[in-house]
Amino acid sequence: MDVVELDRIAVGEASRVVEAARDGDDGDWARETPCAGWDLRRLVAHMTAQHRGFAAAARGEGGETRYWREWTEEADPARAHRVAADSVLAAFAEPGVLEREFVLPELGGGFPGRTAIGFHFVDYVVHAWDVAAALGVRLRLADEVLRAALAVARRVPADPAGRGPGFAFAPALKVPEGAGPLEETLRLLGREPEGWPGTGV
Repeated sequence: MDVVELDRIAVGEASRVVEAARDGDDGDWARETPCAGWDLRRLVAHMTAQHRGFAAAARGEGGETRYWREWTEEADPARAHRVAADSVLAAFAEPGVLEREFVLPELGGGFPGRTAIGFHFVDYVVHAWDVAAALGVRLRLADEVLRAALAVARRVPADPAGRGPGFAFAPALKVPEGAGPLEETLRLLGREPEGWPGTGV
């Protein structure tokens, strides 16, 4: 599978688990997530903004900060996320997208489309897991997809100076011998899966 198809699968799974969240006074949006300090509403607002930002980047408008703004006041976070997901998938399906330059402000500049979509892909494998972990549901991604995500995660620079608060990823954690591709990906990008049972790690 090419990176656009891999990304489509990861985004679809992220949407599935987001839509498993329930509203109400004691609903799921206030649940803690593996993203330190973020409840589920805040995490999904971030995911939605990233979809909008990457869609803008695919159109040559990634440098416009309005596309990356996060809105935590959405009345229906799952619907807002689905609309944004559909938008980014449509943008990535455009002819010639892999050869375009994507401006990604969080990552400090422009990147070839193929590389940028790879970033988006691994981010949504991880964020799909974040949401699944918060809700206690099992992630459904094929081994082929998880191995591809791991290949991208292994290329993410692990320099501590570029990890942590204010950066795209938390500091990398030690990967135990025998870890599967999802666990290794999560640990390389700063997640501790053992604290979040039930997601298939």
